Amino acid sequence: MKISKADALMWFEFFAALPEEEELLPHQQELVFAVLSQIELAEQARCDALAREIPHLQSLKGRTRFVGPADRFPKGCCSCLLGTGLSAIRKTNRCNIQCRFCYNYGELDCQPPIGEGMWEIGGNKYREEDVDLLLSVQKKPTGVSYVYLEPFMEIELYGGIIRRFHEAGVHQHMYTNGTLANEDNLRMLGEAGLDELRFNLGASNCADSVIDAIRTAKRFIPRVGIETPMTPEFFDAFRRKKAAILGTGLDFINCAELHLNPNNIGNYEGEPMYMARHGYISPIWSHELTLHFMRMADEEAWGIAVHDCCNMTKFARDLNLRAHEGGWFGASSYGCEFPRIPYEVFLPTLRDPDFRFVKEEPLPEGYRPGDIVL
Repeated sequence: MKISKADALMWFEFFAALPEEEELLPHQQELVFAVLSQIELAEQARCDALAREIPHLQSLKGRTRFVGPADRFPKGCCSCLLGTGLSAIRKTNRCNIQCRFCYNYGELDCQPPIGEGMWEIGGNKYREEDVDLLLSVQKKPTGVSYVYLEPFMEIELYGGIIRRFHEAGVHQHMYTNGTLANEDNLRMLGEAGLDELRFNLGASNCADSVIDAIRTAKRFIPRVGIETPMTPEFFDAFRRKKAAILGTGLDFINCAELHLNPNNIGNYEGEPMYMARHGYISPIWSHELTLHFMRMADEEAWGIAVHDCCNMTKFARDLNLRAHEGGWFGASSYGCEFPRIPYEVFLPTLRDPDFRFVKEEPLPEGYRPGDIVL
């Protein structure tokens, strides 16, 4: 069903006005999926057109795209997309700043603690000394990552566990907003064996102090890069400070397509949205800005890897992880992060005169205004 944009708007205005607890009937569900498909196909066509303008766009085995030297593509992403997946290690349940794009926005002060002396690995709790047992019993991961929320809030606790995984030959990367990084703690991480440090430069709006921290990190840690949700604010701030950022000697930039959940979506009210494969909901401008960013990097030959970490990359990531876990064909946990589809967030897209569907057809009988939808 190639529903027209006018009919899509009419139906989504109706669905958005329904009580949250009201279940849709099968014909109505078909209309919902038809609208979401039309929006996704239109956004994909826009992104495909932008991608064709990037002269040297490369593929990582069909799972993601990047520009720049292949040898500077982050090994943590290779583990995520080709290896045994993104094995997250959690310790710190606090953060020192609040970003409007944060998935825990509004809930930063009530995140459950991991526990004194404990680390969360694979969803279970372990002490540092248990890592040796884990590695002797289970298959060694291709890589692990330190996440949630800001590791540098208690970075002094991380040296021992990093050293254990380093001695076992496991690639390790860490995420930070960079505002608490300094020469001492960066040196400690490098000496412990951290392979890769990723700065969320958008969290500080490309602060000069964080740019300096990236430069310092390169003295101690083999691979240093940026991983930031692609927003208009980051895009503009980066362009203003591009020379200083590229002058740090960083290795890569991961441009994460911003996807939203019930915590942070209110911060982007009124922005045009789309839904990728019935899963992540994102502002339309996020992936499009990434492709503009990658074209700039390619044409100006920045000499670093710039990675398109979009929703389809995350879709591939989950398929890869399930395959390594022995899942059945098609197994995936990728899905929508909302308890119900928030129809109202797609209204700005459907009301945007510059957003055009690729192909439209009249509604079939049974789906038109005035028909009884059963």
